[in-house]
Amino acid sequence: MSYRDEDYHLYGGINFTEHSGIDFSKYSFEELKKLWRATLNKGMHGICFSMYEDGQEPGDVISEEQVERRIKILKPYSKWVRSFSCIEGNEHIPRYAKKHGMKTMVGAWLGDDKDDNEKEIAALIELGKEGMVDIAAVGNEVLYRNDLTLEELLDYIRRVKEALPDVEVGYVDAYYEFSVHPELVEISDVILSNCYPYWEGCHIDGSLAHMQRMYGQATHAANGKKVIITETGWPSQGGSLRGAESSEINAIKYFINTQVWAEKDNIETFYFSSFDESWKTGDEGDVGAYWGLWDKHEKLKF
Repeated sequence: MSYRDEDYHLYGGINFTEHSGIDFSKYSFEELKKLWRATLNKGMHGICFSMYEDGQEPGDVISEEQVERRIKILKPYSKWVRSFSCIEGNEHIPRYAKKHGMKTMVGAWLGDDKDDNEKEIAALIELGKEGMVDIAAVGNEVLYRNDLTLEELLDYIRRVKEALPDVEVGYVDAYYEFSVHPELVEISDVILSNCYPYWEGCHIDGSLAHMQRMYGQATHAANGKKVIITETGWPSQGGSLRGAESSEINAIKYFINTQVWAEKDNIETFYFSSFDESWKTGDEGDVGAYWGLWDKHEKLKF
């Protein structure tokens, strides 16, 4: 997820506000931690895979052993795992996820380096032909970053769809991009939407309702196609953004509310993320290192 300091997008369409979340006022901090753990133990639909230990970063080649160790940690808590790339060791994620009985959303990371894009697309197609891909995500926030034109992106998606006719194919971006670019909806089998109240400066008390409106906007744009929330989460420490405060208690509340709502309304959601990653302190600032449910030592936070 790239750093974003977004305008506060309000959507007046589909109304989800009847699910306003849990009243946390009666819980002590210790009771909230117990509720967080109980919620996690019930299991999630999906989790975003965090690849890198301290001292590692994108560009490093990661071993199969490291990937499998982390997959085995996540397996008891999630049905699906989402990966973000298909090279430099990321190709091991769907293979070990399948080995351990998990379903896979496999991402090809696309950017402004066309040679790397070709490697990613080829590797995604190879994994799909091996039967390792349940949903193929061709690019992540490419339009948000302005790395490719819309037509360049659509061409990559077409290539994957032609090569993998039996695999659901989509593209991941911020929820509002599908309203702006109906061509993405038309070409996609499934709409893959990132929804972050935090990055829009939303106070924790309004975060669930705001996230529901984000999902509502993507659903409206989807014209009947399935919408999956591919990323949502809240950092447990670091900086804050307008009304959005990074803290342990807010991370606990947001996770609980998201999971309760997703289960109640059958919303397929991938939580961001699994493990804290120290390298993610560039554009995002110090907050980038603290999105995990597990800390950087692979220990549950609460």
